[in-house]
Amino acid sequence: MSVLTNGSLQPLQHREFRIFIIARYFLIMALRMLGTVAAYQLFKITQDSFSIGLAGLSEFIPVFLLALYAGHVIDKSDKRTLLLRGVMTYSLCVIALIVITSPWFSTKISLHSLPLFFYGVIFCTGAIRAFTGPSTNAILAQLVPRDILHFAANISSSTWLAASITGHASAGFFIAWFGVHATFYIILGYVLIAAFLISLISKKPVVNTKKDIKAWDSMKEGLHFVFNNKTMLGAISLDLFAVLFGGAVAMIPEFAEKILKVGPIGFGWLNAAMDLGSVIMITILTIWPMKRKQGYRLMFVVAGFGICIIAFGFSTWYWLSFAALVVAGMLDGISVIIRGTILQLTTPDDKRGRVSSVNSMFINSSNELGQLESGLMSRVLGTVPSVIFGGCMTLLVVIITWFKAPGLRKFEY
Repeated sequence: MSVLTNGSLQPLQHREFRIFIIARYFLIMALRMLGTVAAYQLFKITQDSFSIGLAGLSEFIPVFLLALYAGHVIDKSDKRTLLLRGVMTYSLCVIALIVITSPWFSTKISLHSLPLFFYGVIFCTGAIRAFTGPSTNAILAQLVPRDILHFAANISSSTWLAASITGHASAGFFIAWFGVHATFYIILGYVLIAAFLISLISKKPVVNTKKDIKAWDSMKEGLHFVFNNKTMLGAISLDLFAVLFGGAVAMIPEFAEKILKVGPIGFGWLNAAMDLGSVIMITILTIWPMKRKQGYRLMFVVAGFGICIIAFGFSTWYWLSFAALVVAGMLDGISVIIRGTILQLTTPDDKRGRVSSVNSMFINSSNELGQLESGLMSRVLGTVPSVIFGGCMTLLVVIITWFKAPGLRKFEY
């Protein structure tokens, strides 16, 4: 039999899963473009990487505050409808950015005040993401049979990363060709395409059997499940601190302009480099899955990630910097596969929204906190030392986890 009918691509036989994957591609591509273009414009306005750190904080706050409640809502709701509403609300945020970057708006608002409007819109996207991110993970189990769910999770992760690469890189090209303002019109088009595709998926039944459970009790139940699943908690904690300290995303605009001295296209490719490495590795692992010692390998790939970040910090040559980020992305891709599989296979159907929200609360938000940490450390230590410091802290986190979480180190699936 072919791989499509009896292997890792088997989920693609299911029509709604195919529609979902295409919609996810357009949505993630749009959101990554949005983040890239907003970061580029903020740095152009302020000439300060700390402004990108503040943008990360603006997105982190609503995600963190709403995550647990969002999980409760997701488990009580039709996930397809909730996802569609979130995507349509994203389109309103993009329209707001179109207005903010218009020539008319720039004549009405002082340059000093302009970043505040970016932060406000980014705050709104964070609130939306608190619901749409976990909904995307939770709906997977309703699109394919459980026996091929781990394959569906791998394909979904690959799609996310492929879209992220396209979004980051094309944003740089579009900024160079059309300018920031026009690029937001393209982003709006992508979001609306995603909304249309999601509307083609049928509404899904609510799996949660405890329909009368109070919100606070429901949220506590989700937290309790995660904190009592030692393997899941160990993987989440390792990734949380590795991304928090090792993420160099906030520094890329400054590295691109002041150290590597490349334009918007070079900046876009640097932004896409880690995702490029990740999608290469995830594609390989989707076709040829890991069969043993996944936890052991997780420790080593996170350590390798930290070493790559240190190499990026020291580099003053564009292609070496790009290569360091690609390899870091390949190692992170292995981590994504292992964590995503743990999340899908160990979560009961009636808790998928809440567990995905807890995961989003700690893992996804670590990207925004990492941006803030990078921005702050850049001010304290300087741009290059802050990146090197982050890579060293990632290695320290791995060493601590190795001794404190032996269960994760020995984990296999």
